[in-house]
Amino acid sequence: MNKPLPNSTAAMDAAHQVHPHTDLRAHLKTGPSELFVRGEGINVFDSDGKDYIEGAAALWCSSLGFGSERLGNVAKEVMTNLGYYHNFRGSGTPQAAELCGKLADIAPNGMDKILLQSSGTEANDTALKLVWYYWNSQGAPQRRKIISRNEAYHGTGTLTSCLTGKVKFHDGYGLPFDGFHYVTMPYHYRMAEPGESEEEFSTRCAEEIEALILREGPETVAAFWAEPVLGSGGAITPPKGYFEKIQAVLDKYGVLFVADEVICGFARTGEMWGTQTYQLKPDMICCAKALSAAMVPISAVIIGDRVFEGMMAQSDKFGSFTHGYTYSGHPVACAVASEVLTIYQEMDLVNHVKALELGFLKGFHDLADHPLIGDVDGIGLIGAVEVVANKDTKAMHAPELKVMPMLDRLTRKHGLITRLIGNRIALAPPQIITAPEVEEMFTRLRAALDECLKTLPAA
Repeated sequence: MNKPLPNSTAAMDAAHQVHPHTDLRAHLKTGPSELFVRGEGINVFDSDGKDYIEGAAALWCSSLGFGSERLGNVAKEVMTNLGYYHNFRGSGTPQAAELCGKLADIAPNGMDKILLQSSGTEANDTALKLVWYYWNSQGAPQRRKIISRNEAYHGTGTLTSCLTGKVKFHDGYGLPFDGFHYVTMPYHYRMAEPGESEEEFSTRCAEEIEALILREGPETVAAFWAEPVLGSGGAITPPKGYFEKIQAVLDKYGVLFVADEVICGFARTGEMWGTQTYQLKPDMICCAKALSAAMVPISAVIIGDRVFEGMMAQSDKFGSFTHGYTYSGHPVACAVASEVLTIYQEMDLVNHVKALELGFLKGFHDLADHPLIGDVDGIGLIGAVEVVANKDTKAMHAPELKVMPMLDRLTRKHGLITRLIGNRIALAPPQIITAPEVEEMFTRLRAALDECLKTLPAA
């Protein structure tokens, strides 16, 4: 029997809660690393009273920081007056209608139909169904194959795990299913050939996709899935010309393009949508996370005209659009999300991020000369540094040194929570962050890197 943990809440957590992305056996013994009990601005506080800058906005999502009386009051009013009603069979609520209208107003041109869901995974799963629904409406049911990218993340549902191009999300589950294909991630620093420019690398990536389409048969390929910035793949921005070249290939063969903006949406990349930052032409956009500033679970699929025409044809054929979840368009979630969009408008979110971008990116570039840093990358308020053992060869540290776990401990020691992805340290702070707070965030990151360097054996 495990020895009881000193904190009763921690003991209950260890005994009963199954944590995602956690060593389950170890957790039974040690319990949670921290219990967070309060938030204020960009800071969170654990049960011991220690405060941290949340440099990753939790899971890329707490765009307005932590704790909000204003949003709490919105939720309370709806919960008191109605609580819940569904949007099935033509029913609805004012809250869902208002949110859809606001989303349509800020969506890219030609994308004004909104299908509400409850999570990023649900949004991507739904978009996948809509891809197949569309091709069936066009008399092309054989177009079922999906192209995703290595290290892309699109969710952890059964089908969205297949969209996700990370092997660890497939191991042990008998995934992926047939029909899912993965191409090179747009990671010039690691994936480019010696001497290959960003434009040349982008050309090679586009040629790889075209070769895959031709090999599988264009008449069988349904859609290409991509995040504008590869989030959980390492906060990696696309190389020059990447999406322009790929869009041309997709257009050539009539392949649908789904933009996963679950992380990139709502000004994370400096425009309201990453789609706008990189001038993409998607058929659907999936959004979540910052849609409600992560205060309540909600997501949406923003649907372009082409796909919606196919959906209406299918609805005509079968009598209705047969899809939905109990909590789709939940009035409390919709009211909170609608108020969040109002706050974004009040704070002029896009220009606020643009005003901070130069200082944020400077923080990364100032670390480029650090002995542990081999690459810096970023846009808007998302970016990363890559930790290496040798800057010239890009060699990583020996696994037994456990450098990244050490850096995780040290950044937290210095009061900063980051997102560690492989040997990359990603930052994507709440978008309410100020210029002085940006500077402080990088001061704490450098302090952790310096302390780590002193601890490592001499090269």
